[in-house]
Amino acid sequence: MKPRSALNNGTHNKNKLARTFQRVINLKTASKIASTNGVGIGTYSHGDDGDDVKRKDGLKALIAMVFASVTSIKAAYAELQMAQHPYDGEAIQVADQAVVEQLKVLSELKHKFLKQDLDFSPQVTLMLAEIQEQQSMMRTYDITIKNLESDIEEKDSAIDLHHKQLEHCIAFNKSMEKKLNETGPLFMFDNIQFTTLNPSHFIQVLHCALKSVRSFVRLMMKEMELAKWDIAAATKAIEPSAMLAKQSHACFLFESFVCKTMLQGFDSHDFSCLKSLHREQYFNAFKTLKSANPKSFLVQNPKSGFAKFIRDKYLKLVHPKMECSFFGNLNQRKMVISGGFSDTAFFMAFTEMGRRFWLLHCLGLSMSDQVSVFQVMKGYRFSEVYMENISEESLFIDEIVDGADVDFRVSFTVVPGFKIGKTVIQSQVYLSPVINPNSTSLLDGNTLR
Repeated sequence: MKPRSALNNGTHNKNKLARTFQRVINLKTASKIASTNGVGIGTYSHGDDGDDVKRKDGLKALIAMVFASVTSIKAAYAELQMAQHPYDGEAIQVADQAVVEQLKVLSELKHKFLKQDLDFSPQVTLMLAEIQEQQSMMRTYDITIKNLESDIEEKDSAIDLHHKQLEHCIAFNKSMEKKLNETGPLFMFDNIQFTTLNPSHFIQVLHCALKSVRSFVRLMMKEMELAKWDIAAATKAIEPSAMLAKQSHACFLFESFVCKTMLQGFDSHDFSCLKSLHREQYFNAFKTLKSANPKSFLVQNPKSGFAKFIRDKYLKLVHPKMECSFFGNLNQRKMVISGGFSDTAFFMAFTEMGRRFWLLHCLGLSMSDQVSVFQVMKGYRFSEVYMENISEESLFIDEIVDGADVDFRVSFTVVPGFKIGKTVIQSQVYLSPVINPNSTSLLDGNTLR
């Protein structure tokens, strides 16, 4: 569709051009009548005054011809530009020739002015100049309309592309939600037996739990983007002094926050909201939930230890402002507080993550050796015994000055570490460069807490 303003301008100019033609026709008719009656147009009763008026009329006609020629050059130049994209050799040649011709006309008018050769028919010349000017302006407006139409086509193409990208994102999100909702029995743990429990089994369940953390964080960040959150401000609220090597590393701060919240109180028997049980009873609780569908389990056992655990952790992890910005209300929170459970993809993803941490705790209490969790304090040097660097890219920061005395310290803990008897499961940390650091080392103080 053509822009309304451009169409109105085109219609106005066509009407003006028609009126100009009509005036020329009327003028020619009047000239013929005057000639028949022996009266010449432009004759004056006073000689000198008549010459002055005639000269002024000639100048007016000359100026009108100059403006008409300049307008024609402008229109030809616009056509020349338009012929460049897409390239049209023939149109370029025609437009170029039109510019040259009008430049010649301007040159001739200049010579006439210098020689005071103003022997024009003023009124006719004025009319013809106005017609030429209006025609050139119409050509310019036509080109403007074509350019606008071309812009509209480009924007339509861009819109179509964005629609396709949106459809791809929606399909990707649905696929992710489907995977997150596939929360059936965890068959990969079928090989774990009470009599053969060892730290490798704990590590296996831990990796499974961390996988669900990363899936949940991806979903949470998608919701943040849709809700127009300031991701940088959100990360600053978690760890104000954290220096990230890349903007995409913000996910590590969210993973840190989720892990810290989900593992809070892990050393306590009350973590899983179960009464004090024997080791084998904790293992039986582990086997029961690993073989169940968490959604069905919650509906059938709303007062179970697992149900209490899910409610408690959800209310601690998901702030009311966050939930309101994601869903537009607090209905989900109210349902959880009242003892119910939501069936949204977001809540089910959280439930699956909660189930895996709950299983991890039950498995830890089933072991003969005591399981404890530790977190590396900010600012300590890296130790391969207790720590694993979660991203090698964090070691490369543009602001580091070449030749500076640089050491790498813990910026924040992403995943706490565990100790099972004498076995250490490394904490996953995010390292940042520090110039001229103090000589603090792992052995200088209480690094682990």
